[in-house]
Amino acid sequence: MRISSHLPRMLLLTLVLGAALLPAQQQPRAVIDPVRIMEARYEVDRPWWDPDRGTPFAPSKDFDDASGKLRLLNKSGEVQTNGHPFFTPLGSNGRSCLTCHQPSSAMSLSLDLIRLRWADTNGKDPLFAAFDGSDCPDLTQDKEESHSLLLKRGLFRIALQWPPVTASGRLLKPDFRIEVVSDPTGCNSKPDSISVYRRPRVAANLDYIALPAGGILMADGRESTLQSQAASAALTHEQASATPIPAQLKQIEDFERQLFMAQQWDILGGLLGEPGGPPLLGAENLARGVAGVGVFPAADNLAASFDTWRNLSAANLAIRQRAFRESVLRGVDLFASRVFRLADGRQGTCASCHRQGINPPIDVGTTNLPTAKESPELPLFRITCDASASPHPQLGRTFLTQDPGRALITGKCADVGSIVIQQLRGLTARAPYFANGSARDLRELVDFFDRRFKMGLTDNERQDLVNFLSIL
Repeated sequence: MRISSHLPRMLLLTLVLGAALLPAQQQPRAVIDPVRIMEARYEVDRPWWDPDRGTPFAPSKDFDDASGKLRLLNKSGEVQTNGHPFFTPLGSNGRSCLTCHQPSSAMSLSLDLIRLRWADTNGKDPLFAAFDGSDCPDLTQDKEESHSLLLKRGLFRIALQWPPVTASGRLLKPDFRIEVVSDPTGCNSKPDSISVYRRPRVAANLDYIALPAGGILMADGRESTLQSQAASAALTHEQASATPIPAQLKQIEDFERQLFMAQQWDILGGLLGEPGGPPLLGAENLARGVAGVGVFPAADNLAASFDTWRNLSAANLAIRQRAFRESVLRGVDLFASRVFRLADGRQGTCASCHRQGINPPIDVGTTNLPTAKESPELPLFRITCDASASPHPQLGRTFLTQDPGRALITGKCADVGSIVIQQLRGLTARAPYFANGSARDLRELVDFFDRRFKMGLTDNERQDLVNFLSIL
């Protein structure tokens, strides 16, 4: 939190001393606001980067977040943004790729930044375009309540054709029936489409995820390449009248593949990407392709990658910094080694799902009831599997969901609620979490998994995991 300069000095002193008495691993994280000294050509940092700003994108740039500093690194050097298709509106509503993938939000879009943009522009920014920046295009657009899901949970409307079609245009026959149980936004009244609401994903470190052989991108895995994703985004989110030309799509992909992002400095932990430090940390190690480094920490070398922090007795560290790093190390061990029962009945750890390479969509319980926390502001659907279909692995043939996830693309009942796992980099800068924004902060994220998989974490263990996730 920011401490107002107008507080009485005695009260201010009491707040500071009270915070100092807390255990270091539970120290409150304040949003810092140091005086920045930037080269004139890149301008002084501003929270929001407008399309067509025209300023060059620096080779390396740091941004303040709730726990310290995030670093964006352009591996290819300075990026000229003037006329660049990632930074330039390609459609009719004034948006560009940059609108929903802001540098200060780890190339995603934090809820705090969304709210700040509404206040600064009185809701007139292209971010709030009626098509998907409001709960439904039919609503009166100058009212906050018409954009409630974006302003309260950071969610954009995703309208998908139903029944689904393949990339070649072939109509699929779903093996389940979907019924609208509740439609608070009023956008699920058409029989040929389903509207769900999701967070924007990260447009950085994609060289690790979208490999040349292809993969699955977006929350529901509906895109197989970065160029197809960029084309679809231009046609929908930017409301372009035509697909961007191949040269533009390649330029967008090239930019995304050379952009790397990670937490760089922590208020309590200090410099994270320091020379000789843990190779897992920092944008520079990501950009260099250091062995075992990726958007997920590799389970087989996760503990070993923090060996330089384990010899803390020889380090010249302040008491709070030492205590915080010790907490992180415990979080590392929990992430890699705490065994619990996964949804499919197997034994596993956090690292079992958050592993290197491209991950399949998984239903971890964030959208399907009863494991999901029901949100009355989101639509609710009843799923009924056909008698000949494979049932949902945990929920059987009839159940409720607030987002069918991957099943809206495949038409398979067994896929209902499956969501492609997000990368674990720059988390602090882009809250809230999960595709539906149901975890407001990292503590709520950890608490969800603790309940969902009966991990049996203590309060201190939860904080250890939070501290580990906050430095990635």
